[in-house]
Amino acid sequence: MAKKQTFGDKVRKRREERTVMAKIIMAEKKANGQYRFREKMVPLDDVQAELKAAS
Repeated sequence: MAKKQTFGDKVRKRREERTVMAKIIMAEKKANGQYRFREKMVPLDDVQAELKAAS
């Protein structure tokens, strides 16, 4: 009896669950004049809210 293959089903399920993400990079100026960069991954739907919160 042949074994049922489920690999294709697993891949399809992961693709359906995957969300589109955006990387936000924020630059902060330190007291000594140098810049520090912070990266944050957020879902595409929340980008505008994150930008308003960062300002």
